[in-house]
Amino acid sequence: MAKVYPYSPTSSSSSSSERETFTIWMKSLVLNGNGCTVFDSNGQIIYRVDNYDSRCSDEVYIMDLRGKVLCAIFQKKLQIFGRWDGYKSDGQKMMKNEKPWFRVRKNRKLLKGGNSVCEVTMGCNKAQASLYTIEGVNSKSAFKIIDSKQRLLAEVKQKQSSSGVMLGNDVLSLVVEPHVDHLLIIALVAVCGLINHKM
Repeated sequence: MAKVYPYSPTSSSSSSSERETFTIWMKSLVLNGNGCTVFDSNGQIIYRVDNYDSRCSDEVYIMDLRGKVLCAIFQKKLQIFGRWDGYKSDGQKMMKNEKPWFRVRKNRKLLKGGNSVCEVTMGCNKAQASLYTIEGVNSKSAFKIIDSKQRLLAEVKQKQSSSGVMLGNDVLSLVVEPHVDHLLIIALVAVCGLINHKM
């Protein structure tokens, strides 16, 4: 089993030309916090996702190891089917009053049984079609993110050790395909964690 170094320096990039594998530990590094911690294949922390309030709150922040906020996700609770808006940080402040970076909505047509699906739009123009889909959202430890051409962008599964032993359901493996924005994928994984009441 690979070692995890909780306080190693971070060197995250927004995407890679090769397939990347991350480990997601559904625990916050903050005492009594709710969130998750994302490690790269070398065991280095690259993202922290924290909710400083209570579990299942309407705000979650994605940060680097040093606590710099990279993205914030806000749930719109007045929506019947649920909506989550993601805002990218400009390094100084959150642009909450501007158009969201992305928006996630549960697909109303597929809520009655079957595989639960969420649709993701970027830039949030009303006329814009869904660019990404999250399939298997209600699964506790397995779902896929695909684009509008049905190409797999990322997949989350329960992590296995090198000997094939399944780890706890709070340890997940995330595989991200080449040239895909890592921060966006982590943000979508965080939304799934909120939907499943894991954060």
